Amino acid sequence: MVGTVVERSSPRHEIEPAEWDTRVKLAAVYRIFAQMGMDDLIYTHISAAVPGPAAHFLLNPFGLMYEEVTASNLVKIDWQGEIVGASEHPVNYAGFVIHGAVHAAVADAGCVIHLHTDAGCAVAAQRGGLLPVSQFALFNDLGVAYHDYEGLALDTDEQARLVADLGDRTKMILRNHGLLTVGRTIAEAFFHMYNLERACRIQVLAQAGGAAELVVPSDAVLRKTAAQQPTATTYDGLGELELAAWMRKLDREQPDYRD
Repeated sequence: MVGTVVERSSPRHEIEPAEWDTRVKLAAVYRIFAQMGMDDLIYTHISAAVPGPAAHFLLNPFGLMYEEVTASNLVKIDWQGEIVGASEHPVNYAGFVIHGAVHAAVADAGCVIHLHTDAGCAVAAQRGGLLPVSQFALFNDLGVAYHDYEGLALDTDEQARLVADLGDRTKMILRNHGLLTVGRTIAEAFFHMYNLERACRIQVLAQAGGAAELVVPSDAVLRKTAAQQPTATTYDGLGELELAAWMRKLDREQPDYRD
């Protein structure tokens, strides 16, 4: 746990409109992944940079499930892991170690998502990593990065190695651990994680089907498909329509995420 806990939360009228909009979208993504069954009790994190010159980002309150996250209870912390302003909740130190490293090192990291899905962890345990056996696996503008397991994410000296392994990629498989995606926007990171997790799930299902050999498209088809797909470097609205559609669903079913 990081920072000083203060027994009150910042009301909406004290928060800048740009930050509030970020909070609403971030809370929505927490709820979305909860509905998809991609959460992990009170663990794993989704963070978003706070708009403006200050080096701050938002993280989920430690102890709450994804389905309990709202715009107002997200915790603002700085790159040293200290809580900024008032919060009724602490944050998980492991979340700061991973997310703080990426936000500090990647200039345009507007959002970072780290999940422990079953399929993601299963592929993270495979020496061959992610295989190009489904269309979802081909949404890779620069390929998937890999970072070897070093134990629980509690040592800040791991941060430099993690961001070095990530490089300029938007998707990373943390071996024996889980998945991580980065986006310039919350929608981008959401889009990348959705496709990366689906790719892992399909790979595990295909492997479980008992086929002697999985079908992999030819190199020419892989290059053609990669060129056809929108990426973060060629399309500014990556994930925006998908996130907006899910937010409409949440507005019908769980509108309190906006509180």
